[in-house]
Amino acid sequence: MKVIKIAQVAKEPQTSQIFTGPVTAQTIVGTELSKNFYLRQVNFSRGVRNKFHIHTIEQILIVTKGKGIVATDKEEIVVGPGDVIFIPAGEKHWHGATKDATFSHIYVTSPEQKTTQLED
Repeated sequence: MKVIKIAQVAKEPQTSQIFTGPVTAQTIVGTELSKNFYLRQVNFSRGVRNKFHIHTIEQILIVTKGKGIVATDKEEIVVGPGDVIFIPAGEKHWHGATKDATFSHIYVTSPEQKTTQLED
């Protein structure tokens, strides 16, 4: 067993083109601990989101801080701490902070998962 305190996990700036602005990420459970699961907390600055994308494997988001939006082509839903979002494989979506708040979520997926960005 291993206890991981998220507050003690380093926040690493992310430079991926999938984000519209400043984001940090904290790897909570990486491939050195698990062959089946990958957990990271992503911390979005106010108004920052990721661009429309899809995953090859399901993704679960667990909101930990702030106020965010999860969206598909058909809807945008405001979410907050304690909300859990299930995103099926292949569903076009984005998620990020509202204009007036920062936002953090943990994502759970498989290390085998591939992401395809669909928006420039």
